[in-house]
This record gives sequence, C-alpha cells and structure tokens, in this order.
Amino acid sequence: MAVGPTTRRRQLGAHLRRLRERKGITLEEAGALVGISKATLSRYETKEGPVKWPAVDALCREYGAPDAERQALVELAKSARIQGWWRSLADPVPESMNLMLTLEDEVVREDHYASMYVPGLLQTRAYTEAIHRASEVSYTEQEVAHWVDIRTKRQALLWRDEPPRLHVVLDEAVVRRVTGNRDTMRTQLRHLLDCTDSPHITLQILPFSAGAHASAATSFLILGGPEPLLDVVYLDILDGGLFMEKTQELERYKLAFEYLCKRALDVDSSAAAIERACKEL
Repeated sequence: MAVGPTTRRRQLGAHLRRLRERKGITLEEAGALVGISKATLSRYETKEGPVKWPAVDALCREYGAPDAERQALVELAKSARIQGWWRSLADPVPESMNLMLTLEDEVVREDHYASMYVPGLLQTRAYTEAIHRASEVSYTEQEVAHWVDIRTKRQALLWRDEPPRLHVVLDEAVVRRVTGNRDTMRTQLRHLLDCTDSPHITLQILPFSAGAHASAATSFLILGGPEPLLDVVYLDILDGGLFMEKTQELERYKLAFEYLCKRALDVDSSAAAIERACKEL
C-alpha cells in the first residue's frame, strides 16, 4: 500500500521527537536553536498542522542527523499535505471525522470491536440510514443522505488492489438487534456473510455465552499504520471522536482486542451464528 500524506506527517513527527530526545534537549531549547517557538515544535512532533521543510532541515542539522536521514525527513515534510476524496464533498465534515477518514485512507489493517452496531465499513446503505434516523439528534433528509454518502464512499478502501486487513469482533447483540426493520436487518446480515468470503476480512461473533468482559460497554477501533509507532485507537463518542496513541493506551486496547478474539467464536461458527440470526428474523 502506498504511503499517504498523513502517514508521512505522522512518521515525520515521530522521527523529529526521537532525534530531539536522543540529543537530550527540551522542546524550548530545540526551538531556540532554529528560531521557532516551543509550541510550534510541539505541533511538529505531535503530527498536528503543516510543517515548513526549512525548519525540519535546520532541526535535523542541530540534532546531528546523518545527511541521508535529514534529506529523507525534508522530503517527508514537503509531501505531508492532507488531501482526500472527502475534501470534495459539498457539506463540511467535522474535524474528528476528517481525521478519522484521513487516517483510515492510509492504514494497512483495522481491528474493530463493535458492541452496538455493525462497523461502518461493513454496513449496507439502508442499515446506515436506519442508524442516523434513530439518532437522538434530529437530522434532515439531506443530512442523512450526506452521512450515508460518506460512509458508503469509505467502503471503497476495502476493494482496492491492496486493501487493509479488516478483523471485526461483533457482540452477538449487534446481529440480534433489529436496526431499521426486519428486511433491512436481514439484508445487512446477508451482506456480512458475503463479506466473509473476502480473504482480507475476518469476522467473529462474541456470543452472549461468553459472559461479562472488560470491553462490554465500549466499541473501539485500532487503526494500524505501516509501522507500530503509527498505530492509533479511535473511540466513537457522542460529541465526535476520541483518538489515543500513547504507548500504554495502545497496548491496553490491543490486549483487549486479543482477549476478545479468543473469547469469540471461530470464523466458521461465527458465520453459522449470523445465518441463524438471519433465519430467525
């Protein structure tokens, strides 16, 4: 998979932080060496906002980076511009969703645990519409269509020449809860079964019989970058999205997902469980 602009930006920030820490100086000290503020350098390292490549070049020289590494980071800075298909949408996309779409456009894998709804990448259009119409927020028909279009276009990444690996663990409640009407739900469940035929999609059901577990109240998504330091956890919350990428946070959610996979049914048994739920509608 080609490395996209946001991945390059995140790589740049991580490398700049590593070089400064290896040098053993603070953000304020490093910024003073090249004439930029502590706040600006902090944004560079935390992958936020645009980066001026001359500043990156100067920082690398002060940090004593080898010429080859300095030149590579300068090229990252020059090419780290966020662009995506959602930029052409007539209606605006909230900032948290913009970041989510940007990151997702460049991942090599996604690990989902869903306790309430089928993850967006595997939703049918009618199912997505039903979710938005059931929201506590009153959306107009135009707004519903806008959000459904975004979610539908997101799904194109699953059918690229080099799609990300998708591993989904669904709580049994997801396939038992009727979202929309029964026809909508039956179509959605059949779509899930069709998706399991794709070699890059793994789907497991966490049955009610698995009992209580630590993630029972929290759906989450682990976005996997081309290298571990670019991984990030995404939580979909009422006011938008929450992103976490500290090492301790990532390790906790990765451990939780591994635990859930072990408690869930295997792939064949999961498909059978979805089939039963479909027939019982």
